[in-house]
Amino acid sequence: MTKHILVAYDGSAPAERAFDFALTLARALEADVYVLAVARPPEPPEEVETEAVLESATEHFEQQFATLRQRVSGTGLSARFEVAVGHPAEQIVYQAERQRIDHIVMGHRGNTFFQRWLLGSVCKQVIDHAPCTVTVVR
Repeated sequence: MTKHILVAYDGSAPAERAFDFALTLARALEADVYVLAVARPPEPPEEVETEAVLESATEHFEQQFATLRQRVSGTGLSARFEVAVGHPAEQIVYQAERQRIDHIVMGHRGNTFFQRWLLGSVCKQVIDHAPCTVTVVR
């Protein structure tokens, strides 16, 4: 039974569609929603640059979360929001395990071949390693 849904959120149009899909699914299943954004540190990491990038990314996602919180209010759903730091696929799988998630919902991304290959690998890695069902929303 699905009671905990994780939405991988990066602010893109596919992530918005994934968020909407997850809310619909959560309403139907009376499940909780956990929205996860991942701030990826620069490589190779330099201490000053890394701090600035992560602080900026966290601030950016928190602003986007304010809009998402408004969309959740009035639905009767329980939603939590978090920004993690690291590689997106690793953090999504780690948080799914840590939070005992039953279902991961994420957007499909990438318009060019290179973007599909690079960004699509996040979806593939999550699908390959997730401890639960994964839905990729186009």
